[in-house]
Amino acid sequence: MADEKHESKRSCYSRHKWLPAAAAILLLVFLAAGFSFRYISFMSQTIYQESTSHLEEVLYLLCGEKCAILIDTGLGVSNIRKIVDSLTELPVMAITTHVHWDHIGGHKYFDNIAVYEAEKDWLSVRFPIPLQVVKNNLTRLPCNFPRDFDINAYQIFQGMPQRILQDGDFLNLGGREIQVIHTPGHSPGHCCFYEPERNYLYSGDLIYKGSLDAFYPTTDPQLFYQSIRRIQKYKIKKVLPGHHQLDIPVSLIGDIEAGFAQLSRAGKLKQGNGLFEFRDFQIHI
Repeated sequence: MADEKHESKRSCYSRHKWLPAAAAILLLVFLAAGFSFRYISFMSQTIYQESTSHLEEVLYLLCGEKCAILIDTGLGVSNIRKIVDSLTELPVMAITTHVHWDHIGGHKYFDNIAVYEAEKDWLSVRFPIPLQVVKNNLTRLPCNFPRDFDINAYQIFQGMPQRILQDGDFLNLGGREIQVIHTPGHSPGHCCFYEPERNYLYSGDLIYKGSLDAFYPTTDPQLFYQSIRRIQKYKIKKVLPGHHQLDIPVSLIGDIEAGFAQLSRAGKLKQGNGLFEFRDFQIHI
């Protein structure tokens, strides 16, 4: 490992050691008193987990040789840009798995934002959920908010994206490419991001251990099922989810597909049918 003074400042790095851009391996856990760092070693992404609330958002900072992307920005209850700037001096674009309030809260701290074309207007014209509903969701369970956070001043981010994403797009970070995969169902413009070189899938709210939600008006259980089936066609070695537990097996994708298939065969894959429990996840429709 090179000395700090000899290592390029354009790499992803921590305060304690510098790492090449292709091997940044940090997990950052947001605490009420500030930010702390915990290191894990599953290869090449920097991970920030915002654990202020029951939602347990997971955000991913991926660094290339020329630029970086941050996959989602969390609740926006504290300034994630400060964390990103402490990790890299590369130009950073915030890319969006989907325009739900718990994934775009920190977009306000970034000048360069990308969103899938189907949800551009949610970001730039009108968010589909009233602000008070968002506040109620944010605070319905005990939360470890920063001391300076004021729920009364909380706003949903609205702004114009600098890039519109389309299915099949490749984001070139310099020596590293990320593919956009349109996976609607949880929302009309939901995307997963796929890293072909490593066979990593950044799955957003399509795949994780928890409640897979397709019960509110802008969701579609049938499209959710189709998106899971589409993802199954990719070679995947690791699933990196948008919420909750990080260490999830790739086999969870097949388990979720089987769960949707079971509901479809039973004629229950329709909104209003409720919550269905499976071993490692729930399907809420």
